[in-house]
Amino acid sequence: MASPALDDLEVIVIGAGAAGLAAAARLTTAGVSLTVLEARNRIGGRAYTSNHADYPLDLGCGWLHSADRNPWTRLAEATGFTIDKTTPAWVTQSMNLGFSSEDQASFHKASQHFHARLAAVDLSGGDFAAAKLLEPGCRWNPLIDAESSFMNGAELERVSACDLTRYADSGVNWRVREGYGAAIAAHGAGLPIVLDCAVTLIDRQGARLRVETSRGPLAADAIILTAPTSLIAAQTIRFRPDLPNKVNAASSLPLGLADKLVMTIDAPEMLPVDGHLFGDPNRTATGSYHLRPFGRPLIEGYFGGRLAHELEAEGQGAFFEFAATELAGLLGGGIRARLRPLSETGWGRDPYARGSYSYALPGHADARAALAAPVEDRLFFAGEACSLHDFTTAHGAYLSGLEAAEKAIEQFRRKRRGAQATRAP
Repeated sequence: MASPALDDLEVIVIGAGAAGLAAAARLTTAGVSLTVLEARNRIGGRAYTSNHADYPLDLGCGWLHSADRNPWTRLAEATGFTIDKTTPAWVTQSMNLGFSSEDQASFHKASQHFHARLAAVDLSGGDFAAAKLLEPGCRWNPLIDAESSFMNGAELERVSACDLTRYADSGVNWRVREGYGAAIAAHGAGLPIVLDCAVTLIDRQGARLRVETSRGPLAADAIILTAPTSLIAAQTIRFRPDLPNKVNAASSLPLGLADKLVMTIDAPEMLPVDGHLFGDPNRTATGSYHLRPFGRPLIEGYFGGRLAHELEAEGQGAFFEFAATELAGLLGGGIRARLRPLSETGWGRDPYARGSYSYALPGHADARAALAAPVEDRLFFAGEACSLHDFTTAHGAYLSGLEAAEKAIEQFRRKRRGAQATRAP
């Protein structure tokens, strides 16, 4: 892979997801020579918009969370994308199907009490599983746990309470009509990216950092690693010398699983535009269904945690069968004949993700800071798992990429100032 230009690299960015693209764009504006190495045959990472039946479908992240302060909102608008500000109906039940208005009000009250207890967690008092904050015997605990499976990719018994209470959310959630993944990929236009280039080793033994890749070795003065925690924990990307503290931090921040199913529906007018249904509000193992997003004749199904793992393991078609059964229970058996599967994800099976987004295990709320800490001021880490307050999100990844790039730029500036001082008479 080496060439005269590549031999002079200052920075190698590993991963062309939201964090890697943010870092590379910032380094480029600072005049730093770099390349981005991406194992996939596309950019965007866990942000991915695919076109099916002329509809742009976000198979990865799909919502601009905290959209009023999310940098991707501004970036998407600046590149010609359309921001849809329709308020999501996530916690409502369209037509009160299988979930009466009285029960919905009772659930909302229980959920508010849970989140109030979460917000009151004393961060200095020791970490514990967020499930301990559930009110004993509350009938809505299964649905609160289901919400955790959608938001964290895992049930509350596996999620750190201290980490979860650090999450910052403005409560504003918008969408990109042409696709969030497409907007993120657009940020990579013009950047020096090498696709189909998997990194297997980062070697710090020499004066310059060396990487082994599926397309040959490469060297640079600094590296920004944006790989998912799952790959670092499994040592798919190894360090030489070993960095057990990084592997341990990544292992404490596993990727939860959240999968999507998109279905077309005949006679869509029977359903409200941008409506919502829980498949079974009395269970944790249930789907969340977004009805007719953007007014399209589609239903988006969301499945998380153990349920997503089980349905992935059952193979192709399992998500659709599960969803069709739940929707038939709400809308009547005739709905089955009107539904057709359009697309389904399998992020747990994806070799370059092995999950959807990170959560901290109980007792490991400080793992994010440990993972994000630079090594020798030349190996930097970024990605949503490195964000202390915006984890699980594409904007958390973006901001961590910017932060890593700024740290690298500052190191180069210090070295240049030192070299100038040495040469001064």
